[in-house]
Amino acid sequence: MPRSLADQTEDELGGRRSVLSRQKRDHIELDRLIKAAEGASGHDREAVLNELCRLVFPHAFAEEAVLWPAIRRRLADGEQLTLEIEKEHQAINELFTSLETLDVDSDEHHRLFAEIVRLLREDVRDEEDVLLPRLQEATDRDELVRLGTWWQIVRSTAPTRPHPVVARRPPGNAIAAAPLTALDRFRDLLDATARTDRPWSSAARSTSRIVATAAGAIEHIPPLTRGERPATRTSHAGKHRR
Repeated sequence: MPRSLADQTEDELGGRRSVLSRQKRDHIELDRLIKAAEGASGHDREAVLNELCRLVFPHAFAEEAVLWPAIRRRLADGEQLTLEIEKEHQAINELFTSLETLDVDSDEHHRLFAEIVRLLREDVRDEEDVLLPRLQEATDRDELVRLGTWWQIVRSTAPTRPHPVVARRPPGNAIAAAPLTALDRFRDLLDATARTDRPWSSAARSTSRIVATAAGAIEHIPPLTRGERPATRTSHAGKHRR
């Protein structure tokens, strides 16, 4: 069996710029943010959750745009392997979308967040123990670095919020990147302002909701849903939850 990324050194993963090392660093940061969110409340919890989203969704977007197509090209069973991860991503998108509508300190918010955490940890284990070691076996060190470069470029310019209607695969996700990234990052700034005591914090929160509505409408534009598999459409992804 391939060795888990968790049991390998940075050099074994292909060096600091390898896509495997970049993925593992994000997973470590993910664990830190989850623990911080679990111990926070009020505006502090909102801030950590926003930071968590800014990690989770660009990370997943870059996987779906760069890594999973590479795995489907290299592995005979790559289609099924990546589809399972995409179903996890879709379920996480749907849960985070629901989470945004709830009071951050409510029991329901905490319940949904616990389900998100379970799925995030499941996703990390599937990637580090199965999917990425399989990619490692089929790819040389130079290619892992090249994939890492492209992954980082896409990650740096990807949406930072959940968008469950957008396709998990090209071309839909690639088309979605520009408009949704701009709106998401504008919302990030608005929400940061809303958490302050400044006079315009209330206006910032209201404007963020308007921008969220606009992003939700854009998600449904037909080109952004092209490439989607039936198992990862909004109406089906919930079946993945256990």
